[in-house]
Amino acid sequence: MCIRDSDEIINRALIEDIPYGDITTNSIVSENSLATAKLICKEDGIICGLPIFNRVFELLGEVEFTPLVKEGEKVSKGMLLGTLNGSTLKILSGERVALNILQRLSGIATITNKYVKEVSGLNTKVLDTRKTTPGLRYIEKYAVKIGGGENHRFSLSDGILLKDNHIDAAGGVKNAIELARKNISFVRKVEVEVENLEMVKEAVEAKAD
Repeated sequence: MCIRDSDEIINRALIEDIPYGDITTNSIVSENSLATAKLICKEDGIICGLPIFNRVFELLGEVEFTPLVKEGEKVSKGMLLGTLNGSTLKILSGERVALNILQRLSGIATITNKYVKEVSGLNTKVLDTRKTTPGLRYIEKYAVKIGGGENHRFSLSDGILLKDNHIDAAGGVKNAIELARKNISFVRKVEVEVENLEMVKEAVEAKAD
């Protein structure tokens, strides 16, 4: 992942959280105040989002983040994950946005890793979907990868996936596949989401990929 590609997400979150400045911090902390903050793990899991956490403070400026664990590493409750050093104003103003992102991505990576372990040794891959938080798809799918899962489509423009509503609209699995083949480039694969073995058989007979 290119960390700078997450800048739009971070900037949007900062504008949401501090649209006109942090009036609490600004009222009690001087501009030249310096501080050190510790990033401490609250639950066991897979850490994900450290580069984005760091990027929050790079964009705010005057704060240096020193990670003490690696991205994707298994971490445990109470572990010191890193330290922040620099402007007290900037640390307090950016901590919630940075932590919200880190916690969400770590949660996704952790639960993904749990499912990946469940199917370990099988000829099976754990894929993500488009059921992501609006505006956060890029970084949430990144978290799936960190957890050991695989990315499926990033958008509706990326591939053919015939789901129940498409199948209903087309009048059945076979019709849906035939229509897709007729109207798309031959280089595109046709995937079908099925709900029972009968649909599996029908999709195979209709030569779904």
